[in-house]
Amino acid sequence: MTQRISSPLPVNLIEPEAYQPRAFTDPVAAVDELTALYDRNTSFLINGFDALAKGGLIQGRFRAYYPQVSVETTSFGHIDSRLSYGHVTAPGLYRTTITRPQLFRHYLKEQLSLLIRNHQVPVVVSQSSTPIPLHFAFGEGAHVEAAASGLADVQLRDVFDTPDLTTTDDEIANGEYEPRPGEPHPLAPFTAQRIDYSLARLAHYTATSATHFQNFVLFTNYQFYVDEFCAYARKLMAEGGGGYTAFVEPGNIITPAGHAEPESGTALGRLPQMPAYHLKMKGHAGITMVNIGVGPSNAKTITDHIAVLRPHAWLMLGHCAGLRNSQRLGDYVLAHAYVREDHVLDDDLPVWVPIPALAEVQLALEDAVEEVTGYEGFELKRIMRTGTVATIDNRNWELRDQRGPVKRLSQSRAIALDMESATIAANGFRFRVPYGTLLCVSDKPLHGELKLPGMATAFYKTQVSQHLQIGIRALQKLGAMPPEKLHSRKLRSFFETAFQ
Repeated sequence: MTQRISSPLPVNLIEPEAYQPRAFTDPVAAVDELTALYDRNTSFLINGFDALAKGGLIQGRFRAYYPQVSVETTSFGHIDSRLSYGHVTAPGLYRTTITRPQLFRHYLKEQLSLLIRNHQVPVVVSQSSTPIPLHFAFGEGAHVEAAASGLADVQLRDVFDTPDLTTTDDEIANGEYEPRPGEPHPLAPFTAQRIDYSLARLAHYTATSATHFQNFVLFTNYQFYVDEFCAYARKLMAEGGGGYTAFVEPGNIITPAGHAEPESGTALGRLPQMPAYHLKMKGHAGITMVNIGVGPSNAKTITDHIAVLRPHAWLMLGHCAGLRNSQRLGDYVLAHAYVREDHVLDDDLPVWVPIPALAEVQLALEDAVEEVTGYEGFELKRIMRTGTVATIDNRNWELRDQRGPVKRLSQSRAIALDMESATIAANGFRFRVPYGTLLCVSDKPLHGELKLPGMATAFYKTQVSQHLQIGIRALQKLGAMPPEKLHSRKLRSFFETAFQ
């Protein structure tokens, strides 16, 4: 093949036509404009790539920019103080870059509407100075045959912008971002490129499109729960949906309500690392379940990425080691505090930061346990304990000298031990996503009480279905709450972004 480039590439930039900023007092019109600008700029990059791939001459560097939205106020205003979001903390200029506005349409409309209402000022749509990486312009599901393209001998970084990890971080969410003098303050917890990075990772890890994720998420560490969830969802679809519109499985296999079999999608040869399943409802108000597997690393990874979708709540349903002699196999543990010995978040959220229980989530879980099991009031203590859950990063901690771990567990008043729950709760706290944990005691290592093969089979048959129904019922209760009640001030720091 003839080498196409024998001298340095031209340095001139090839960009879309200049865009003039526009002010809006109608949030719907503002989101429409963000969508049009984003579509224009991503199409420009894709069309440029296609032209070069077909043999076109390289005449410069292609570049297009993320759209952005900003608001400026000179007054503290008279905000609705009942809300924990939807307003800025002080007079000034606030701005954020935007990606995939069609995916985030409902979210953006809500956030911009609150800003306009609370501060009585317009929002301004403009073009940012942050280039859109070519990889993210293609979006999900894109497949490029590099070897067959006319760009096989070209370094894409010489012609297009690529992801810049030096500016893709969690400084805003971690409360560490400090604008330089004269710079705008952040309007949202995540920048556009950080969101695009996570959307790409979500598709990779879960084998489902980000468009299918719902606002209420169940995490589990056992396939048994996923099997039960699938059986429940398929039955619902065959019977008409019960308010849900579709069930989506890895490979984007979609079974619409009223159908017993999938209507679209591709069966996978093998499941991804953390497969996701979505029981969809209008407005993303349904339930997503993710099998995160075992360990705090997986728990952090998946919540890092799902957080950019701004879900309304996530819960951990899984198995744990019961630490008290009074517990029995199959008992439930409702976490109201966490001991963090998982270490994966130590650099982002110091271990001295307390992870509080959230009353709305705790009540929803306890009410769900009562409704599903039939136990009420004092009788509920027969099958459920509320207390501290410890999360550790060493699955075989029992094989070390137990005096240290056991002493710490006893001093912390822990009643259960697992490898994921504190990580999921801590990342919920860090990203302002309401969180909760309901575990099921599956063994008692401190008391030599382990499941034998036959016992395990019986245990899974009887407990998994009930445990899952409790989790689903709890999320349904949370879904019936107004978002402003669920996204309370308990998760907000001194200086917060206006977007929740």
